[in-house]
Amino acid sequence: MAGGPLGADWAVDWVRRSAATVAEHRVELITLDREIGDGDHGENLDRGFGAVLGKLDSVAPDATPGDVLKLVATTLISTVGGAAGPLYGTAYLRAATSVGSEAELDSAAVAKLLEAARDGIVARGKAESGDKTMIDAWTPAVEAAAAEAGRGASPAEVLAAAADAAAAGAEATEPLVARKGRASYLGERSRGHRDPGAQSSAYLLRAAADAAAEA
Repeated sequence: MAGGPLGADWAVDWVRRSAATVAEHRVELITLDREIGDGDHGENLDRGFGAVLGKLDSVAPDATPGDVLKLVATTLISTVGGAAGPLYGTAYLRAATSVGSEAELDSAAVAKLLEAARDGIVARGKAESGDKTMIDAWTPAVEAAAAEAGRGASPAEVLAAAADAAAAGAEATEPLVARKGRASYLGERSRGHRDPGAQSSAYLLRAAADAAAEA
């Protein structure tokens, strides 16, 4: 696994891998959302990341990771409908702000990036752990990333730990009763279904980790 800091090339690769994994799991995400939501999560995300892909050629040669993340944020906010656009858009925007103009991100910066993204989702959606939302994937990811960074792990290792924790967190939403969003209207009937936002979050964080492993 690569051990060095992560630059704009990593961020661009993360975008490409995100678009690919969202496209690959589009039907799955639609199905998950149809069970407890309005069924548009996979379609909206696929359209959003497709739009981001179309703008990658405009990324300047001297772009920073923050520049790439800001491009993702503004594009998702303008193209993705439903709750996902504002939530993910805010996440990427806060992440971009957290890393500023840094050309390369060390482990601490990566952990901070993830925390800022999670905090942006919380600020926008007002959800907390246990509400059966994407926060149930993001918070374990943030905690795992901070722990790995604290023990001196590489940026790639920090992201791998975050991705593993997010996947486990998404799976752990299945027995929960939704307390936020459209799924909350179902009450007890939301139990037994995985939250689509938590699942898509896990896929996006795995894309970040895979890009870092190849950086």
